[in-house]
Amino acid sequence: MPAVDISSDADNFNADPYTYYAKLRDSGPVHQVMLDYRVSGPSWLIVGYEEARQALNHPALLKDWRDTGLFPEIVATAANANMLESDPPHHTRLRRLVAREFTARRMESMRARVQQITDELLDAMAARPQRTADLIKSLAFPLPMTVICELLGVPDLDRERFRHWSNEVVAPTEGSPAGAAHEQLSAYLADLVEAKAKAPGEDLLSALIRTRDEDGDSLSGEELIGMAFLLLVAGHETTVNLISNGVRALLAHPDQLAELRADFDGLLPGAVEEMLRYDGPVQNATFRYAGEDVEIGGVVIPAGDTVLVSLAGADRDPGRFGEPDTFDIHRAPQGHLAFGHGLHFCLGAPLARMEGRIAIRSLLERFPDLAEDPAGGPPVWLAGSLMRGVSRLPVRW
Repeated sequence: MPAVDISSDADNFNADPYTYYAKLRDSGPVHQVMLDYRVSGPSWLIVGYEEARQALNHPALLKDWRDTGLFPEIVATAANANMLESDPPHHTRLRRLVAREFTARRMESMRARVQQITDELLDAMAARPQRTADLIKSLAFPLPMTVICELLGVPDLDRERFRHWSNEVVAPTEGSPAGAAHEQLSAYLADLVEAKAKAPGEDLLSALIRTRDEDGDSLSGEELIGMAFLLLVAGHETTVNLISNGVRALLAHPDQLAELRADFDGLLPGAVEEMLRYDGPVQNATFRYAGEDVEIGGVVIPAGDTVLVSLAGADRDPGRFGEPDTFDIHRAPQGHLAFGHGLHFCLGAPLARMEGRIAIRSLLERFPDLAEDPAGGPPVWLAGSLMRGVSRLPVRW
């Protein structure tokens, strides 16, 4: 069966990938596709829910691509020495060391500060005489960026440069030099880690530099750069899109928006979970490759082939969620895959949920008549198959 070339219709795919995933799922849960211009050959795309769960936790679907020759145009850097791009037992060791410091208590201690940052950003929005704003620039980006920088202890981060590099890493623009942003970001973070090692504080990055396992094991310099990269990029990019995609969904469903406004305490937690399921921030998990022949959904994926697990496709699988294309804040969406599944499940999920709930509730309380700004022009969708969202969200009140 020939690979389905989705990359040739990138604009329509970026605007509405769910239609493509549904068509594929109608004929089976696993398909060969041409989905990403950075990959020369086809990849296997998994769009069924049960098959996605299986793949996300399959020991033979590996994440460390550095010695495979799969992406010859990309030069590996210290930033790649992170948990997301590693496999057991190396992954097990890294996650154990990071989890010692990335605790629920540390995350919960950020709650008051998250609320304070949110309120300050909304104050600045409310002071705008034109009563319009780009919600991403005004709230969805600066909130998680400030939170993760303060958590890691890097408040002086050059955010404009970092935002550019981060965007190129997760949603690269066609024609940009392969790996250039990765290399520049890696060099920047190396200087950051070195400076933090010389002047440690009570922050998470200082704690990661100091942390030791029971047997004396600690993170190497390269691993610290990899962790800083993963926590900074993953710690803000996903939350940007959780907030903006969630607000877009609510504004497109005014009846449910009204219900949520009337009962924040009862409905907000479930509403945020439905936002994650319905239009989550991560469309497809990062590449895996088959370390051996792997059978999933009745299809044998040959050893060495690349695999993409579609979190967006799985979370719209009618076999798991009734009327999956309907946004319903009353749904019980437990089991969605927006944060992944298995050993690579998102370590920062509690922090992202907290930020999403605080940001969306505070925004809706501050601006009762919030609406999309019709003068803002058509949406500009993020490119590529990794992230799901828009680069701008013009709103008015």
